[in-house]
Order: sequence, then C-alpha cells, then structure tokens
Amino acid sequence: MSRTPSAAIMRGMVADRLGELDRAELEREVQAIVGADGVLRTEAERRVYDGDAYTLHRAQPDAVALPRTTEEVSAVVVLCARRGIPVVARGAGTGLSGGATPVRGGVVLSTMRMNRILRVDPASRLITAQAGATNASLTRAAAPHGLHFAPDPSSQVVSTIGGNVAENAGGPHTLKYGVTANHVVAMTVVLADGRVTRLGSDADDAPGPDLARLFVGSEGTLGIVTEVTARLTPLPEAWRTLLAVFDDVEDCTATVTAIIAEGIVPAALEMIDEIILRAIERALSAGLPEDAAAVLVIEVDGPDAGLDRDADRVEAICRAHRARDVRRAADEEERARLWMARKKGVGAVGRLAPNMVTQDGVIPRTRLPEALRRIAEIGRRRRVRVCNVFHAGDGNLHPCIVYDQRDADEVLRVEQANREIVELCLAMGGSITGEHGVGIEKLSFMRAMFAESDLDAMRSVRRALDPAGLLNPGKLLPESPSA
Repeated sequence: MSRTPSAAIMRGMVADRLGELDRAELEREVQAIVGADGVLRTEAERRVYDGDAYTLHRAQPDAVALPRTTEEVSAVVVLCARRGIPVVARGAGTGLSGGATPVRGGVVLSTMRMNRILRVDPASRLITAQAGATNASLTRAAAPHGLHFAPDPSSQVVSTIGGNVAENAGGPHTLKYGVTANHVVAMTVVLADGRVTRLGSDADDAPGPDLARLFVGSEGTLGIVTEVTARLTPLPEAWRTLLAVFDDVEDCTATVTAIIAEGIVPAALEMIDEIILRAIERALSAGLPEDAAAVLVIEVDGPDAGLDRDADRVEAICRAHRARDVRRAADEEERARLWMARKKGVGAVGRLAPNMVTQDGVIPRTRLPEALRRIAEIGRRRRVRVCNVFHAGDGNLHPCIVYDQRDADEVLRVEQANREIVELCLAMGGSITGEHGVGIEKLSFMRAMFAESDLDAMRSVRRALDPAGLLNPGKLLPESPSA
C-alpha cells in the first residue's frame, strides 16, 4: 500500500535543496527586500516552518520571509522566479493537509505580519483585510456595525483569511451560511512572475469569469493572495443553542438527518463522541456529560419571533430519537461555553496522545450511522484509536486518529487507517475533503475522484498561471503520468 506523500515527492524534499552558500546568498537577497527582521536564519527558526498541523510529514525550508506588504511579496516572488526557487505561502500553519509543508525546500513566505484590517464598509457589507489577518479579527472589526464574517473554522482565533481562502475553509456555522467561497468577492494576488493583479469586484454580479472564486481552494498554487475583500453578514437577532445527549451513536446520527428532513436548517449541527467528550471535560470542565455515547450541539438563529418554535421542534425530534436529555443554553455565557468546548475539542485530544491526524472526508448525510460504524471497524482492525468531532449537518466527517509518532509501526497503521477512511467516503458517494484541502495528504486520492482528463484540465490552468511550477509545488494536483 502506498504512503502519503509519494516517494517521488519525498525524494524531491532532498533533491531540490539549496547548498549552504546558496542559502546564505538567498537570505541576503530576501533581507534586502523585507529587512533584517523579516528573515528567519537559524535552523531552529526555520524548523518551525517545516509544515502545518498535518504532522505525519515535515520538510524544512531553505529560507523564511516575513513581508509586510503586497509589494514586498511581489519582490520576493520575482527573486525566486529568477532563481528557480519554490515559494510556499503560509498563514498561521493551522492547515490539516500539509498544504504549507515546503516539500521541495525553497522560501516559505509567511503572511503573519500582513495582519491589518484595511477597510470596513458597513453600507456595502464588505470588509477588506490583509491575508495575515485572523478570521476572528474580521468579525471583531465588523461587530460594532451589527455584522460578522460568517465562516468560522475552529481555529478562527489564529487561522488567517489568506489561509481560509487557500483551503476554502468552513466551520460549524457554514451549514446555514456557506464556506469561504460563498463570501469572498475580490482579492489582490501576486502571480508567479511577481505581477500584482486584482481579481473580482465589490459589485454584485460583475461580468466576466469569476477568477476570484477560481483562486479559492487553490492552495497557493495559482498565486499568492495578499488582500481579501469579503462579504459581511448581519448578526442574527437571536439564537437558541441546544445540547442533545445520547446513549447511542446511531440514534445521535439518525437525529441529524431527521432534523434536516423536517425542513429545519440549523445555523450549526455538530456531533462530539464519548472519547472527545471526556478529553474536553478534563481540559475545560465545560459541563459536558462524560458518560454519554455522543452529543449534538445544535443552534438555530434568526428573528426572535418564531425561534422558540424552531427550537421546540428540534428538541422534539431529538427526544423522538431517544435523546436522554436536551438542554438549552440559558444565556450568552452558557452558549459561549458550549461553543468553546466544541471548537477546542480537537485540541483537547492532545491529552490522549502526542500526535493526531484529523480526517476531512465528506459523505451523504443520510449515511452517517453506517459511516461511523465502519470507521470504528477500521480503527479496530488497524489497532488505532479513532474519535469523532465533526460537522454532522453537512456530512463533513472529522475522524481524529491519535498516535505516537515515535512508534514507526503505529505510524504505518495510522496511514493505512487514514487511507481506508478516505476510500470509504468515496465509496459512499462523498468527497475526499470538505474544508481541509488536498495538500500532500490527499494528493494520491485525486485520481480516485477525478478522471485524468479532468486533472489535465486543472493542470492546464495551473501551467497558464505558473509555467515553471514554483508556487507550492507537490500540492493539490498529482503529476501527469506523461511528466
């Protein structure tokens, strides 16, 4: 069974490296662009940028640049293009598919100092921010105007808008409000030759191809996004947040389908299983039941009038599917505690083992009970520990496999289980990723999801924008068999 990434990519991690003299010269040239404090030199500093939150594979960059402006990004890209050096854009490093891993060395271009909110236009309900601004900072800037940025990945307090665009990030509330692609209207991009261009428009229904949307989810392979203009959404007038507690996982997952089938589209519909419930409670003391098989965190929002009726209907459906308890958050403090528990659930798993791989497959929502049952079987057969916290409402699974990377045999079994889970999602008519992206983790699955002619069409777009293949090489698209 092949492992991820491919052997050819792993060889490239070494083969493409710069020598020490070349690296020192590159650092000097980059420093001339971004300043002495904008280059990380020591091996320890560069090692911090050897990947993202996908920890199975790492690769150290030859240099790390921290620009502050689009102009500095452009100049670094021009330098690298002239010398044939790969460039990997990186936000906060919270990605979960290896999208920011510099598999062929080169320059990691971190946007973390490009963190300014440039414009808030409440009349047009638009916000413009540099790529390194955090997801949560957009909502903080919009909140005084009664607005928010709707996509809310669990890492939103640290993940950047540029990274959200690269991976088409989602989050719990995207069940109702949509993913990043549904909210981005325009962006400033540095192309592979260093040219700066503006894609998209503030105007609704602007004519011509939607090139801004093309860049969403392209994982830094078409250009480097430096500024983003996004649509803001009015804050809901009211909300009702419920916690439904179940003694049986299948009852819990069947409830998800029943709620949607009833014509109710919650703002969020999230599931947490017993293993992560215990980890959360030990880490946060959030008041979740440690003895439950699973819980659903359900939120309905909108005009206050009629919202209690929707919450009553949701509660009735939960009880009809044998929920042993359904609680409602009494106030904003209790609601915030529930959401903190959900969004820090994956982090709490760190108490269970030193390492973790978080999967991101998507299945039809109606097949959730079967999918979780079969994922548990995979875990038992491969002798790995699997726990679940995920966006149940849209069938976006996040099985978390915990392990110890110092155990080579366990690492192999984790990779085998990971592969089987993705194959299961495809066999059920789903997708290999919902919001984490392809990166290096899912590269080998692209041929299972797309015909070679489809992949060739995607490669042609990539070649048109990056003929030399220097922008985030070894990601998203497998090499052509004829290459």
